[in-house]
Amino acid sequence: MENNENFPSSLVSAIQEVADLKEMLQKEALSRKVAEEEVNNLKNQVAQWKKSEASKNSEILKLRKMLEEEVSQKEKLERDIEILQSQLLQLSSHADETRRQLDRGGSGKVPGDLESLMSQVKHQKQAPENREKASIAKLFEQVGLHKILSLLEAEDADVRIHAVKVVANLAAEEANQNKIVEAGGLTSLLMLLRSSEDETIHRVAAGAIANLAMNETNQELIMAQGGISLLSMTATNAEDPQTLRMVAGAIANLCGNDKLQTKLRGEGGITALLGMVRCRHPDVLAQVARGIANFAKCESRASSQGTKMGRSLLIDDGALPWIVQNANNEASTIRRHIELALCHLAQNEVNSKDMISGGALWELVRISRDCSREDIRSLAHRTLLSSSTFVAEMRRLRIN
Repeated sequence: MENNENFPSSLVSAIQEVADLKEMLQKEALSRKVAEEEVNNLKNQVAQWKKSEASKNSEILKLRKMLEEEVSQKEKLERDIEILQSQLLQLSSHADETRRQLDRGGSGKVPGDLESLMSQVKHQKQAPENREKASIAKLFEQVGLHKILSLLEAEDADVRIHAVKVVANLAAEEANQNKIVEAGGLTSLLMLLRSSEDETIHRVAAGAIANLAMNETNQELIMAQGGISLLSMTATNAEDPQTLRMVAGAIANLCGNDKLQTKLRGEGGITALLGMVRCRHPDVLAQVARGIANFAKCESRASSQGTKMGRSLLIDDGALPWIVQNANNEASTIRRHIELALCHLAQNEVNSKDMISGGALWELVRISRDCSREDIRSLAHRTLLSSSTFVAEMRRLRIN
């Protein structure tokens, strides 16, 4: 400090200013560095934003293109559906007119003892049948099964009716049955039974299900998807005998599957069949009788193989009185199925006491003597002689 006193005051001031300037420069340099870093950060953010915007714009363009394609596809589909609806209406009108012509002519009447609803078509006049089949085949080929099935969910009731008629006709052909099921047709038909209140739709849908139920694999799928409950519900609410005939035909087909006996009975299948006899229409009764005969045959087979014990589920569910009552029904289509049902029931010794007390023994004796069909007459005779209970009762009653 003493030395500084020797310097002129102006020099000291200059040195101090230089020191201050250095400090200011250092601060400025630091500030500049901080500013540069902020600028760089901003540049990076801007670059990222631009990149993001470019990506978003690209995504927007892509979405816009997809939307335009969807709109175009929807318009094309709507045009296809309009064409399909028109074809369905024409085809259904043609089919209805064919049925009216056949009804007027009398030769197209469908017999009631058919082993499947699919056989109905075979008894119609050949030319109208071929025209209708050709129309359906052409429609099937032109528009495809998926589009036909999509119309089962159409808002227009008329379109749904015509679509289900086409599906029912397609289902009558064995070659189409698996295709219909694989494409979701069975699920759609069952849904119609559940959701629709239109009995015409119920009738035709049940007929389509009956045709699909000719296939053993389809029978299991129908059961797995709650088909018996839905068919039973349809039968309870139906008033038209033809609706009941279709429902009874579907259940009758299911009754012929050995694997489904317990499940079918447990879900009300036998009860539903017996409930439909209230109708008294011979075509309905024939399908009920066929179902009972199918069920009894499966039970008889299971009993002979040792896989079923105890008396018939048909007897448990109260079917025996109706069976005995109709064993000599004037309609051969009913009588033949009942005769077979009695023979099958009688082959299980466990059923014999119930059959005797219920009057079935007398009917079996009559069948063994008077049935016009030799095979059934012979079956009844052999069945009676193979049962020790029946033989003892016939001796007691002095029946030769």
